[in-house]
Formats: sequence, C-alpha cells, structure tokens
Amino acid sequence: MKLFDSHCHLDDRVYDKDIDDVIKRANEAGVSAIMVVGTNKDSSTKAVALAKSHSDLYASVGIHPHDAKNCSEQVLSYLIKLAKNKKVRAWGEIGLDFNRMYSPKKDQEKWFVRQLESADELDLPVIFHERDSNGRLLEILKENYGKERKGVIHCFSGNKSELYQYIDLGFYIGITGILTIKGRGAELRKLAPLIPADRILVETDAPYLTPAPEKNHTKRNEPAFVKSVLIKLAEARKEDPEYLSDIIWKNTCKLYNLKPA
Repeated sequence: MKLFDSHCHLDDRVYDKDIDDVIKRANEAGVSAIMVVGTNKDSSTKAVALAKSHSDLYASVGIHPHDAKNCSEQVLSYLIKLAKNKKVRAWGEIGLDFNRMYSPKKDQEKWFVRQLESADELDLPVIFHERDSNGRLLEILKENYGKERKGVIHCFSGNKSELYQYIDLGFYIGITGILTIKGRGAELRKLAPLIPADRILVETDAPYLTPAPEKNHTKRNEPAFVKSVLIKLAEARKEDPEYLSDIIWKNTCKLYNLKPA
C-alpha cells in the first residue's frame, strides 16, 4: 500500500525534537510522500526548508484565514518568490474561517481573493480551508472561477450540497481522521461513498485530528497515521484498501503535478 499524506504541518514546533523519527515512521507505514502545508510567512518558509531537506517531502505556501489580518502585499510578494522553489507544489492553506474569527471577515476575504490570483498566476493548485463560512467560500470561488484552477477542499466537513458544488467546480475532497471518530465522523462516513473515486485525497492535518485508534494512545497526530484514515475510508466506501490507496496516490500526484512512481 502506497500512501500520500496530502496535508500536514510538520513545520509545527511539536516535531522539532524528533522530525527524522516521525518521517521514518511514516515511511515504515507506507507513506511515500508528504505535503507540508504553510499557514503564514514563517510557517511557509519552514515548510519549504523541510521539503528541500527530505526527498519525500513537498511544500505549500500561503496565509491561513486566521493570519489574514497580518497579510500585506509585501508578505504576498515574499511568498510568490518562495513558491518558485521546485519543491513547492501548491498554494495554501487559504480560505475563510468564520468560527474563531482570529481575523476580520473583510481581511479574510480580501487576502483569500488576492491569494487565489497569485496561485493562478503561478499555475499552482490551491489548498482550501473552510469553516462556518455559510456558503461564502463557494460564492467567492464561483465569482472568481478559473477553468484551469485545481484544488482540494482540505478536511471536508460540509453537507451533501456543498460536496457536489465543490466537485462541480473540479476540486478534490480531502478526508481526515474525523472520518474514524464514531460520533463526529458519522455524517462524513455517509457522504464518503458519494465522492467520485478520482476526486478523493487522504490527509492527517497533523499534529491535529488524530484518527482512531491512534487517538487512544497519543494526542499528537503524525503522517504515519494516514493509513488509518485510508482503511476507514475504504470500509465506508466498501472498497479494497489496496485498490483505493492506488487511486488516491495517483489523485494526489495529479493534483500536485508530480509523476506517480
């Protein structure tokens, strides 16, 4: 089984002391590639540095909606230069988060649109974050529609209508460890079989969203645990895990413009 953790945050300081061991455990679990996702200027810089130092790591750059209030044209210019590194394969994590409201809505929306423009100019796929935007993210995407734009809805947790709208826009659907949680993941397990096989990705969002059964033993998620997400996804879809892992590997490579080995 060949796995690609399509979204994690190995730049987080919780990995500073054992990053090599974390990557080794991932490899032993069958994880052959990992996308380290940037969330602000410093995070993106560290993500790229990590990707440059490990052959099986790739990076994205971007400003998370939580950090939108700190964004500027200068920061955007810096990220555009950073994105020209060959290990950078996506722009994100960007989007809207009206749940915690760490940044005002106007700042979130302004810099979301500007980053969409930057990603399009660089021809990079986009990693989208959406939480409690009540359809606003979809509105903006439809207003700023680009036929050639590729992207993934990270940690999808929406309803059936939203799922179909994202699919109609051509996006991939990212599935996290939430799927494995008995109560919280019940609705997602119902929707999982509705996702076209060629539009699914699996991810950990590590160090967050630790899947079952690992969450019974540790709070810190890591890329190795993406295998548990894949196995639960295969169960929900009534598909063979090896078959599904092969499809998802190819999906992820296609999204990030990598040649599937």
